[in-house]
Amino acid sequence: MLQTKHSEIHGWLLFFYSVPSKPVSNRMKIWRRLTQAGALPFKGAAYILPHSEEHYEFCQWLVSEAVGMGGEAAFVHVEKIETMHDMELIDLFNRQRERDYQDIEKGFEGLERKIQSIKKGSSIHSNKKLSEQLYKLSKEFEAIRRIDFFSSKAGAVLKKRMETLQAELKGIDRIYAGIRIPAIVPKRIKDYQGKTWVTRKRPFVDRMASAWLIRKFIDPAASFEFIDEKETAHLAKNMVAFDVMGGEFTHIGDMCTFEVFIKSFNLVDRRIKKIAAIVHELDIKDDKFKTPEAKGIEEILAGIRKTSKSDSDALERGMGIFEMLYESKA
Repeated sequence: MLQTKHSEIHGWLLFFYSVPSKPVSNRMKIWRRLTQAGALPFKGAAYILPHSEEHYEFCQWLVSEAVGMGGEAAFVHVEKIETMHDMELIDLFNRQRERDYQDIEKGFEGLERKIQSIKKGSSIHSNKKLSEQLYKLSKEFEAIRRIDFFSSKAGAVLKKRMETLQAELKGIDRIYAGIRIPAIVPKRIKDYQGKTWVTRKRPFVDRMASAWLIRKFIDPAASFEFIDEKETAHLAKNMVAFDVMGGEFTHIGDMCTFEVFIKSFNLVDRRIKKIAAIVHELDIKDDKFKTPEAKGIEEILAGIRKTSKSDSDALERGMGIFEMLYESKA
């Protein structure tokens, strides 16, 4: 991987090319080679790379390739771009790498949720499968790091996150050894009226959906609060913890908290079951259900999470999405 310190920039390479419009695959081939090398489109007329011997040789070979396709190509080495400072160009590269890292970040988030579900008592994910997923994400991460020429902040953050996941996966076998999947005890709705329902901070899919289910079908007067997991052992008598380690309602076996609520209170409603499939797919991510609308819902809820003023605001707005989803299934 070429890593360039800001003080060690030795100029820039600008690559220009033109190939016949047909076959289209030739044009795509050149574009793909440039993209894989980490080059950025520049001012609509060229591609730019930080200068290095490796990149210089790459441009030489790419010129030959374009000419072999019946096209034309050239490149130049310049000490500076007269209309832009080096730091502005570096920022362009770092911002593109941050966009490249986004899919990896989502993958890490998925693995973190799976590890969290194991810690809460779910045993549906095998250590081997999780390790394979992390290995695949790690390879994708390293492919981007090779073209992260200026060691972007996003790359450094993700590297630490990856190392944390690797360390946690080493202890998964020990976690599994201590797991005993409890049976679901039937509950009566009348015993859960006017309660304060508490859950983890920064609510997302399962907690938003569960809160909606609570207020819609179990406890219409429910209020919600947010706690740290260590506080579950010291709850007031009127409080009920959900989707939190040690909570009365949380993951059991291969079921997310939303599904546990449905089973516990024997809620029979076809629309709830459809929503349960979506929540399960987004929270557990074990490919048990195929729900095409799940991805769009996840993006909406992610937007709510990012733009909400508080956890309470995020929860209420998320509950609103599930209410609209419920009505759409009628």
